[in-house]
Amino acid sequence: MADTAPSHPVLLGIVGGAHGLKGECRVSSFTAEPQDLGAYGPLFDKRGARYTVLSARIQKNVVVVRFEEVRDRDQAERLNGTELFVDRSSLPEDEEDDDFYIADLVGLQVVTVAGEAVGTVVAVHDFGAGDILEIAPERGQSVMIPFSEAAVPEVDLDGERIVVEPVAAGLVEAKPEPGEDGAPTR
Repeated sequence: MADTAPSHPVLLGIVGGAHGLKGECRVSSFTAEPQDLGAYGPLFDKRGARYTVLSARIQKNVVVVRFEEVRDRDQAERLNGTELFVDRSSLPEDEEDDDFYIADLVGLQVVTVAGEAVGTVVAVHDFGAGDILEIAPERGQSVMIPFSEAAVPEVDLDGERIVVEPVAAGLVEAKPEPGEDGAPTR
């Protein structure tokens, strides 16, 4: 397990504020078992500050965490909104060949089902309705596509690429079939 700031960070949680008077924090956990937030070693924020989980318990839809480095409510309040990371190397390897971590998608090349280059995955976002891939083309502004089976039918980690279906991904508009939506039938 890594004991220094991550070189390949993976987001495990976000502090949502203080809980009680003794320095506990409410944390939204992104681990499979929310209370396992500290199971992968110390956590780090974007600046490299270290947080060691002493205890974690589920309360409603968050995990209440006691960090060794946080002694009182004032310190806990200052952590509100802090993202907590571990290094990718601290996470267990995938058990199945087709399993992967969302963070593994960043840096992969993106091609259409026809083999045309689209760009590179630069980020994965979750705004609450499912994961969204941000893709930077060689030129121009980045585009966002849904990370769904319809839009992304193939993830090839060994080949370091993902394959997208342009219509389902929203990269091109669907062409109506003859007779649909006033399209000519001749």
